[in-house]
Amino acid sequence: MNKKDIFIGMLVGLIANTIGLFFAANLLGQGDDFMNVIKAASQEGFLGKLISLGAILNLLAFFIFIKKRQDYRARGVLLITVFIAVFTFVFKLF
Repeated sequence: MNKKDIFIGMLVGLIANTIGLFFAANLLGQGDDFMNVIKAASQEGFLGKLISLGAILNLLAFFIFIKKRQDYRARGVLLITVFIAVFTFVFKLF
């Protein structure tokens, strides 16, 4: 059951990050289309920052799981957050 809970936490973290990325793109994109904002962010070099802003919702999911004492699901959210941090770091290098 632990592996299942970690996987559920990773899935929740990925979905939360995607929703956060969508909100950040709409907020900073000033009404432009989502894909246009992502393309412009990639061309201007701040896509990593936009993805990192999207990860803020993972904090909410993490604390909800901690409050409900679902530690393995919180561990899954933490794993996906660390993965996203490493991904943005590598993306920024290249």
